[in-house]
Amino acid sequence: MSKLAGKVAFVTGSSRGVGKLVAEALAKQGANVVIHGRTAKACQDTLDLVTKAGAKGAIVAGELSDPAQVERIATEALAAFGQIDILYNNAAIQTVWRPEGIVMQELSDWTTVFQINVFALVRLTARIVPQMVERGWGRVVHVTSGIDKTWQLAAYGASKWAVDKFTDDNAAELAGTGVIVSRLDPGWLRTDLGGPNADNAPESVLPGAMVPVMLPDTAVGGQFFRAQELRDAVI
Repeated sequence: MSKLAGKVAFVTGSSRGVGKLVAEALAKQGANVVIHGRTAKACQDTLDLVTKAGAKGAIVAGELSDPAQVERIATEALAAFGQIDILYNNAAIQTVWRPEGIVMQELSDWTTVFQINVFALVRLTARIVPQMVERGWGRVVHVTSGIDKTWQLAAYGASKWAVDKFTDDNAAELAGTGVIVSRLDPGWLRTDLGGPNADNAPESVLPGAMVPVMLPDTAVGGQFFRAQELRDAVI
């Protein structure tokens, strides 16, 4: 029997990149997957991969930049299979490279990136985790970044610091509930977000990206996993 048979996963930003790879990997482990992207059309390739892996898939489309749509996305994701056991908060955007200095950066850099990378993540967690707690089992993965002191991307870096802080608090709150919260740094990947000059191929995020999902029930929350250091992990 597949390790995640009977579980339901929701992966934000799974129409492409890391999210798409994670959605397929979850399906291969037996989980049914709720796929998310800006449009339903953008999610179709991922849905095909999920069903080809032998799992069921559902698409929930919407903009995480719009708080009202975030609420709808959460509602539809929960309704797709009646529950969510694994929440993979993968979706994020990066700000424009700003060499002119932090004080000259646009306010929109900060407001947009924080809405998608932080506020939407927090709200989806708040909507979805309580039903995990009720059932006494869940896995939550917040995707972060190893970026540090790259002042040209200050808003993006700050948003990922906020994700790290939220992960620590989230994990502390949920200790003993059966819901284990972790963070994952996928590494610098040649995706739309990472750009063509990144060090690593997108596929190198696996199997490491699956490690926080497959943690035993005795694992502690709040762990920081780096996918590029887990290339030899056995799932």
